[in-house]
Amino acid sequence: MRRTLYWIGENAILLALAVMFVSPIVFVALTSLMSSNQTLTAALWPQPFEWSNYATVFTQAPLLRWFANSATYAVLATVFMLLSSVPAAYVLAKIKFRFANVIFTAIIIAMLLPPQVTAIPIYVMWSNLGLTGTLWPLILPNLLGDAFSIFLLRQFFLTIPSEYADAARIDGNGEVGVLTRVMVPMAKPGIAATGIFMFFHSWNDYFGPLLYTSENADAWPVAYGLASFRGIHGTDWGLTMAMTILVTVPVVLIFFFAQRVFVEGITLTGVKG
Repeated sequence: MRRTLYWIGENAILLALAVMFVSPIVFVALTSLMSSNQTLTAALWPQPFEWSNYATVFTQAPLLRWFANSATYAVLATVFMLLSSVPAAYVLAKIKFRFANVIFTAIIIAMLLPPQVTAIPIYVMWSNLGLTGTLWPLILPNLLGDAFSIFLLRQFFLTIPSEYADAARIDGNGEVGVLTRVMVPMAKPGIAATGIFMFFHSWNDYFGPLLYTSENADAWPVAYGLASFRGIHGTDWGLTMAMTILVTVPVVLIFFFAQRVFVEGITLTGVKG
């Protein structure tokens, strides 16, 4: 008993923080199992458990289509970002050329620039191309690279000794061979962490779909669909919380299975500047 009390006293702050972070999640989960008469009342425990809320949301909203749209958006955006940002980050980290620092400074400025600043001219451009009402205006720009991803990957490539690249060049590899055969395998944790960042950003993106897909309900991803569902069913918090849990589950599972490589990538990134 004394050992237990000592452990509690030693970890009291951590336990308090754990309760602080877990409480909202528990509240949302319990509310998702309540009827509309129980939510927002003094009741803290569902009486009875309304498991039907999770089935009802599929009949009240095209949730499967929203999931498909979000998966398409997140996967394509992540793949396109990696195809463009990995080579750009490698060049900035390992190849010395004129104006490299100027280009990197421009990338930092682009990373700090709020998206709302360029929203209007970019929207006009996509509107003239006839792509508004779809997710393509949010997916295609990733073929040109992502500023934050290039920055993060560059910092990771800097942690890899240049001697590996020099040895690959001596063996007759060009820069493409050095990148694909040496750097990419060694940078897997950083690439995975960057890809997860992009996937989560795309999955949770609300502003972009609001700007480009609000006029076409068939193109809504789950983030925008959830907001619309909450507007329609704002008085039925059981259904709203049930949909919130369903929308959150995929990203939680992805992070759970990829947390080791994710944490490793974040830990190693940025050691050298």
